[in-house]
Amino acid sequence: MAKKKKGKGKERKGKKPKKKKAASKVANVYDVSGGSIKRKNHTCPKCGPGIFMAAHKDRATCGKCGFTEKK
Repeated sequence: MAKKKKGKGKERKGKKPKKKKAASKVANVYDVSGGSIKRKNHTCPKCGPGIFMAAHKDRATCGKCGFTEKK
């Protein structure tokens, strides 16, 4: 068997500490009113229910089929 080559530079003695991620903005996606939860973004007209469109500032785009609606 071939010998493993050591990497250049310093050898690592452990894992790097994980960085803290920003809190997700899930609260902005859903609309809670009364006892029901609704999603603010609308569904894709080509793909049907269950596939939501991404809301950009000047358009709405489907991530599955690529359909785009300009605002």
